[in-house]
Amino acid sequence: MSRILIIVGLFVVAVGILWPWLARIGLGRLPGDFLIERENFSIYIPITTGLLFSILLSVMLWLLSR
Repeated sequence: MSRILIIVGLFVVAVGILWPWLARIGLGRLPGDFLIERENFSIYIPITTGLLFSILLSVMLWLLSR
């Protein structure tokens, strides 16, 4: 279990470091990612990006458990 948490942590750090370059190719602005802007606030709901990362993480963990 600890090995999986370390790998997931390293993956999150890598995504955080690479985020400026990932944003250039369109991650974070996919169809299904909603941005609501009003006068006093704005909210960003990354549904499609979250699903994509969830699928990728599930596949990676499945491959590691084999």
